[in-house]
Order: sequence, then structure tokens, then C-alpha cells
Amino acid sequence: MDAILTARQLGKAIQSDERFMKMSMAQQKSDEDQKLQQMIQEFNQKRMELNSALQEKDKDKEKISVMDTELKAMYQEIFQNENMVAFTAARSEMEQMIAFVNQIVSGSTQGLDPDTIEYQESCGGDCGGCAGCS
Repeated sequence: MDAILTARQLGKAIQSDERFMKMSMAQQKSDEDQKLQQMIQEFNQKRMELNSALQEKDKDKEKISVMDTELKAMYQEIFQNENMVAFTAARSEMEQMIAFVNQIVSGSTQGLDPDTIEYQESCGGDCGGCAGCS
């Protein structure tokens, strides 16, 4: 069996999975939400302004503090938008599925039986020095 061909089949299976379709639909709704897109654009502009203020030789700490507070409020508003909430939840489900697929592939390369590998929550950290997962 050709592993590359099987990987391509896996890619097709992922794209037909309900979690992928749910995420794609949620992303489309977010992309089409003009208010949300405007908020994101304003957030990005404010973030660039804050970064510029942080680069200035003579930093205005009060101005930076106000901008930082405004940026945090904008971020909160964006992530409370119903379309962003739905997209974030759908993306999280998709990421969990991909993490499980990666665990199966990784475990299989270590000689484990792919049929017996169970999903394990990740610590989310740098795995470079860790031997805890597998």
C-alpha cells in the first residue's frame, strides 16, 4: 500500500468530515459578516498604531496604555461576535480531530497498533524535551 496515496485519501476523508464542513461554513459566515470584518480591520489598524507607538524613541506611556486598553476591548468585541464564536468552536473541533489523526500517525511510526491508539489531550507545550505523550 502506498502511504502517499493513502495520505491523499485521508485528506479527502478530512474534507468530507462534518467537522471540516462545519468549520468551512462558519468561516464563510465570518468572512461574509461585514460588521465583523470591519471590526477586524479596525483592530489590525489599532494594533499597527500601538506597535508604532511602542517603537517610538520617546514613548508616551499614557497613550500606549490607552491604546492597549482599546485594543483589548476591540479583541473582546470581535470574539463575542456570534459568527466568530461559531467559527472558533468549529475550528477547535477540527483541530482536535487533526491532533488525533497526528497521534495515530505518530504512534504508528513508533510501531504502535493504529487501531488501539486513543486520543490524548495535549499539554500544548513544546514537545522537544518531553517524553510524556505517546
